[in-house]
Order: sequence, then C-alpha cells, then structure tokens
Amino acid sequence: MNKDLIALVIQARNSSTRLPYKIMKDLCGKKLLERIIERVKKVKKIDKIIIATTKKKEDDIIVSLAKKNNVESFRGSTNNLIDRYYKSIKGRNFKHILRLPSDNPFPDPVEFERLINYHLKSKNDFSSNICNFLNNGYPDGIGVEIYSFSTLKKMWQLEKNVKNREHMTLCVYNYNKKKKNRKFNFKIGTIKCPRKKSYPKLTLDVNYINDYIFIKKIYENLIIKKKFFNTQEIIKWLKSFKVHKKTIFELK
Repeated sequence: MNKDLIALVIQARNSSTRLPYKIMKDLCGKKLLERIIERVKKVKKIDKIIIATTKKKEDDIIVSLAKKNNVESFRGSTNNLIDRYYKSIKGRNFKHILRLPSDNPFPDPVEFERLINYHLKSKNDFSSNICNFLNNGYPDGIGVEIYSFSTLKKMWQLEKNVKNREHMTLCVYNYNKKKKNRKFNFKIGTIKCPRKKSYPKLTLDVNYINDYIFIKKIYENLIIKKKFFNTQEIIKWLKSFKVHKKTIFELK
C-alpha cells in the first residue's frame, strides 16, 4: 500500500455570512464548486477527493452535487472545522490531507503538485502555498494547505480554543499577524511562487458579490478559448486590460 496516501478535503457550506450560496453560483454553465472539482481532479498525486460539508438541510444540495461529480462527501460539524476534517478521513490510512476552501475557483494543479512534492520531501507537519504565507509571492485564491495526519490528529485532540477549531490554520500559523503558533510549534514551510505567477496583490477568491462578478468575467472570456486555462493565462488576460490607466487588477 502507498505509504503516502493523500486526501484532498474541500470544505463547503451554503451558510456563508458574506455571500450565502456562493459555491452554487454559475460559472459558464457549472456551479462554482463544480469548477473547483474539475480542476483538482487534474492533480495526479491526490488519491481521494472529499467534499466536507455540514448536516444542515441547506447543504443537502452539496451532497447531491458531489455525487453528480463522482466525488465523496462527508457531513459533520458546522463550525468545528478541525472535527469535520479529522472525522472525514479518520481510520482510512491517509497520511496527508490537503485543505481547500470552496471559495477558490482557480486551484492550480501544477502548484498543488509542486507543494505536495515539497511537503513529502521536507517532512513538514504543515506546508502551504496560500497567498503571502512566509512571503511566498502567490496570488490569493490558487493555493492549498497540507497537513500530515499526525498534525491534524494532534490539533483535534489538544486544541480547545473555539476560534482555532473553527479557523484551523490558526493552530499552525496566523496569516494576518504573520506569526507561527508556538503552542504546537509545528514544522512548517512553503515554496516560492514562480515569477510568471507571482502577483500577491491579485485576489482570485470569492467572498463578496463583486468578487463573484470579477471571477465570472474571467471565466466568460477565457473558457471559450481553453477549458482548463491556467494561472499564467488568467494573469496575461488581466494585464491586457487598461481602463483610465488602471489595470483590471484595480477595477473590482
């Protein structure tokens, strides 16, 4: 058996306070969550994709969507994200878990592969190519986090802080304060974003309606040329726009 079985767990729910049902919004004929699924299926080193949602009635549609797209689903705690992740893979021989929020519609398979390779080689407890983690230079919205199973299990067993259990990365690193959590003192690391993709001020995730409109424009203009357009092609298209001497990066 492969000693490094890897699961990608996508956290998804419809009760977002800033933009409810955002993962069900249309992107050129498919739901936003479906666009994420079809992209992460391109990552060769992932052994299983699991959509981790809640037990709320409003999230029944997420389970149906997962089934439609031939991926697993798991239903767990609404706010205790550590518990939801841990129980979604407990007892299944996975050695590493990728955590992906469902508001990032442009996961980059190439960068996922690079991060997985780095994580396995470095034997980190936690690796990430989320935007600006340890000044890595990545845009916001194309990255992912990786936890070893032993790291996740330790967090599940020992972390008592309610906020940290909801925002599980805080057990490892505070992105806003750029500060490592010394309670666990996990071994952490990142990789540098390739220069052609390194636009850390670019935001490609969906939190508000204007973000969705922005992402929808990208899909509408690029998918007609290529179904699986990549990060470089997104950046090239965005840089081609100039309105009153401002690039589209500043138009959201």
